[in-house]
Amino acid sequence: MRTLVLAGLCAAFAAVAHAQPIPAEPPLLRDLPAQVSPERMRADIARMVSFGTRHTLSETRSEKRGIGAARRWVASEFREISQDCGGCLVIETPSAVVTAPPRVPNPTEIMDVLAIQRGTTDPGRVVIISGHLDSRVTDVMDFKSDAPGANDDASGVAAVIEAARVLSKHKFPATIVYAALSGEEQGLHGGKILADYAAAQGWRVVADLNNDIIGNTEGIGGNRDNTHVRVFSEGTKAVETPEEANRRRYNGGEVDSPSRQLARYLDGLADRYLAGLDVVMVYRTDRFGRGGDQVRMLEAGFPAVRITEATEHYHRQHQDLRTEKGIRYGDTIDGVDFPYLAKVTRLNVLGLAALAAAPAPPKDVEISGAVSADTTVKWTPAADAVAYRVWWRATTDPTWRYSRTVAPTGETRLTGVNIDDWFFGVSAVGPDGHESPVVYPGAPGRWERTAPAPTPAN
Repeated sequence: MRTLVLAGLCAAFAAVAHAQPIPAEPPLLRDLPAQVSPERMRADIARMVSFGTRHTLSETRSEKRGIGAARRWVASEFREISQDCGGCLVIETPSAVVTAPPRVPNPTEIMDVLAIQRGTTDPGRVVIISGHLDSRVTDVMDFKSDAPGANDDASGVAAVIEAARVLSKHKFPATIVYAALSGEEQGLHGGKILADYAAAQGWRVVADLNNDIIGNTEGIGGNRDNTHVRVFSEGTKAVETPEEANRRRYNGGEVDSPSRQLARYLDGLADRYLAGLDVVMVYRTDRFGRGGDQVRMLEAGFPAVRITEATEHYHRQHQDLRTEKGIRYGDTIDGVDFPYLAKVTRLNVLGLAALAAAPAPPKDVEISGAVSADTTVKWTPAADAVAYRVWWRATTDPTWRYSRTVAPTGETRLTGVNIDDWFFGVSAVGPDGHESPVVYPGAPGRWERTAPAPTPAN
């Protein structure tokens, strides 16, 4: 009976939601995908492969081989892009000397290369695209053998560089950061350096889109998939306090962290603007038992997701270059599907542009309505939003289903929508129609960074 009642309510609410006026579609998001070039990304990956190895512990002084030459090349690409946009990019190279046995046994400088495109009106709000430049073979400590790393993760860095080429031609209210990280294979050190740098700069990070292994379409069993991409996102915040966890367990929010909303946001963008690519939301922080640089951002309290191809080929990951029993091993450029890589890069470009152009995610979202037939939703209005959209969905729905566009008053009442039966959220809409991700009420969905608790001394 409850199912029938909810079904009836769904139909009624859908009619109300569809009757609401919505802003015009932003034309920029229609135009951007065509500007991504698979040919440019092929050339970028070929150049990265040409450095032989990009192992974190490899040569840093040579101009032709090793991680040092690769880092300098990325920085030179960013500088060239900046020249084309009148100096719109600031190149930074935050680094740290790391000793972290067993994978970094001796003091080693690990350096990220960042290109920062400063926002026009809200530069403290930041969206990031990242990929890791370093590579490896079977033995994670082998820094001398050739390690092409064409897909893991030159594909991600190529997406970062291509996004900079495309988006640097436009201006956005928020800041966009293009990040090529190092040290991922040795312990996610580049992600930690990025997180520390963001915190030190006081950035209000809205999103880190971490791209790691995004260019292959052939699985190890021979299956092919060039129409899906996986987006991994944490369900509950890594920095959640015990008190917040207790409230969340009682009232809900396990699948509504900011990172999970980012995954839904990207899924919606793909549905609206990309032909031939569908987002598969995976409700995990990363692949089972594995990790990426987005983990360090999450640990620092910043929203982040991992973007990864739909089907991985493990003969092409973390392997010495060789042929055994007729099987070729190694991460070489012939294993990259460039039309597919371009699709995934287009998703990133859309995500960055939409996030940077939209108002900031709403603050102080709260709901009330216990022992009432109605639900009241409140938030703090912001100057850059001309309207807000209040969302609701059944508690078992994976994505937001119903919405109502409301004035920027900071409060609305959903008559006949019982607080017990639905999850709620609020997004902000700008004057040009760009819309923020949805914010779930309370601590589980709060977008503002909560710094991690200090590690207790031994």
